[in-house]
Amino acid sequence: QISNQHNAEAPNLEQVFHKMAQMEPNLDHDVSWFLLPSYWAKMVVALISFLCFANSYDGDFVFDDSEAIINNKDLRAETPLGDLWYHDFWGSKLSSNTSHKSYRPLTVLTFRINYFFAGGYYPVGFHVINIILHCTISVLMVDVFSILLGGLQFSNKGRRLNLAPKSSLLAALLFAVHPVHTECVAGIVGRADLLCALFFLLSFLGYCKAFRENKEGHTFSVFWVLVSVILGAIAMLCKEQGITILGLNAVFDALVINKINLLELIQKLLYKDKSLENAVILRKGLLFRISLLMCGGASILYIRWRIMGTGPPAFTEVDNPASFADSLFVRAINYNYYYSLNAWLLLCPWWLCFDWSMGCIPLIKSVSDWRIIALAALWFCLIGLICQALCSEDSHKRRILTLGLGFLIIPFLPASNLFFRVGFVIAERVIYLPSIGYCILFTYGFSLLSKQAKKKKILAVAVLGILLTNVLRCALRSSQWRSEEQLFRSALSVCPLNAKVHYNVGKNLADKGNQSAAIKYYREAVRLNPKYVHAMNNLGNILKERNELHEAEELLSLAVQIQPDFAAAWMNLGIVQNSLRRFEEAEQSYWTAIKHRKKYPDCYYNLGRLYADLNRHIDALNAWRNATVLKPEHSLAWNNMIILLDNTGNLAQAEAVGREALELIPNDHSLMFSLANVLGKSQKYKESEALFLKAIKANPNAASYHGNLAVLYHRWGNLDLAKKHYEVSLKLDPMAPGTKENYNLLRRKLEQLQKKGG
Repeated sequence: QISNQHNAEAPNLEQVFHKMAQMEPNLDHDVSWFLLPSYWAKMVVALISFLCFANSYDGDFVFDDSEAIINNKDLRAETPLGDLWYHDFWGSKLSSNTSHKSYRPLTVLTFRINYFFAGGYYPVGFHVINIILHCTISVLMVDVFSILLGGLQFSNKGRRLNLAPKSSLLAALLFAVHPVHTECVAGIVGRADLLCALFFLLSFLGYCKAFRENKEGHTFSVFWVLVSVILGAIAMLCKEQGITILGLNAVFDALVINKINLLELIQKLLYKDKSLENAVILRKGLLFRISLLMCGGASILYIRWRIMGTGPPAFTEVDNPASFADSLFVRAINYNYYYSLNAWLLLCPWWLCFDWSMGCIPLIKSVSDWRIIALAALWFCLIGLICQALCSEDSHKRRILTLGLGFLIIPFLPASNLFFRVGFVIAERVIYLPSIGYCILFTYGFSLLSKQAKKKKILAVAVLGILLTNVLRCALRSSQWRSEEQLFRSALSVCPLNAKVHYNVGKNLADKGNQSAAIKYYREAVRLNPKYVHAMNNLGNILKERNELHEAEELLSLAVQIQPDFAAAWMNLGIVQNSLRRFEEAEQSYWTAIKHRKKYPDCYYNLGRLYADLNRHIDALNAWRNATVLKPEHSLAWNNMIILLDNTGNLAQAEAVGREALELIPNDHSLMFSLANVLGKSQKYKESEALFLKAIKANPNAASYHGNLAVLYHRWGNLDLAKKHYEVSLKLDPMAPGTKENYNLLRRKLEQLQKKGG
């Protein structure tokens, strides 16, 4: 007899999600906030994130932008695209000992595309892309936070449901307007963090898509898990932190998809509970997915390791002083203090600085230092949150706190000094991703307060006040990133003990020609850091130009004593010694500079000047030839060769060198002028005239150009034209040597001709 009973059909994953979502408390129920449709919520987030940083769109290239963009040959068309995969972020070969090993080829590729479409180094396009990226990321955050705060659930049609629309909007707004993000958005180099974050989020959303039931009824999609791994790899090729998304995906799978109770699991593992065999961690699918993530992550890291090489990046003590401390205790204490400062920047992002190295944060060397309180406060809060995340009986609370801590801590691990030394003390840009965790914890804390508060509107107004304050702070900070002068000066009040800040202010002033003010800041930089060789070098250069040669020599000698391979300081020391007429010492300094930097065209140029002063003409010509071989556009070296050959009567050779130089640098008016002089002496008047006129067109206010053209016309017999250009030359420079005498000779000759004609 056939039974009339039907077998109960096993519930699919979507039904399980639906039931669990109904059982769990809704975070939005306690949050007193605006409820907007998803489309409008994203529009609001996009608009506000744009307003925060819009005033940075026409800023300059500042700080690290110079090295990563302007001086990076990988952006130029002549560099093969394939080289990007073997160079670091700054354009150096990864195999080089001086490479920082920052492998971000996809970020550099976007810079190159910017450069191509802009037709050169125009910063507007670079800034606009950064702003668009941050707006896009902020919009994606609405979806990400809806999953992290509300859970993952799909409708019958396979559409993901937003179970926490108010909470996700608040968290996304907190992220969009956080002032600590200014460095990433307003600083073009921050493109690496923005691209990394974009693909980081896409990887997470792709992983979530893997659990949407497909037509075959499978509970997860291997395809979307693999897509998530690939997107994680792309994130890492934009910046190293991107790899951490694979770990976060695994945490999300365990906590949200499989509802694992970590404390219960740990207890079973410790006590070898036999029921572990039936535990959720061994369910079909979870181990397989985690294995895919681990294999993908290991493969990505291996490939990167093979490309990068085995050598660690080379950093100096001034970059990260705690990592060079001999005592393990001192290192541990200071690392934890740095963590507390990062946490404080998330909580109170008012004191922001472009650079936190070089004495900005003095080392803690004993437990009597009052700053130990910051460490205690950090760990008190962390331990409290971890205990709640593990021990709370509320599964909803456990999940949100664990995810918040995971997104706060895991993306920060590459910058933590735990696995390898990093080249900074604090870097605001590395908090871009960890701020996701902060926004989760803030929003959850706000929901708890709202639940307890009797006057919820007051609490909502307070949060609105925080958001508005952050918007204004972002706008102010973005304006400071618009130019190096504003950026560097803004750091003086935040990090007055940072020698690098004073150095950069001084350098900016020196570039603008304000040497007196620059000297003051360079001296302060050297006072704060007596081993700051770059400050000594720049200060020595200014003193050299002001003819304060003895102090310049002392500074430069000290710089090369501290850093014997500092090629630029050796060259500048040679220039000072040459000016002091200590020629043998100068020659030795130049050759030492070349020893430490083989390809050093400027040093060969200065060595040539030394040999010219000593009448060692062949050696001078050889040195200048080396300079032009290393740097074909070295105009000064070409000019000096032409002038020396001209002065020594080698007109044919001077002409040949001049023509060779103009082929390489066709628009250089100084080369036109020098070759025109040679051609005039060779009686090639017509060609000489053409070059003189071309040089004058390029630089019409050069008195010597008009004066020498007048001499040419004088020799050629075109006396009226000679008179005209003598007069122009004297008008531009009444004290021009020889011009007044030649002009007087011409006037007498013209008077004689007039008398004869009369």
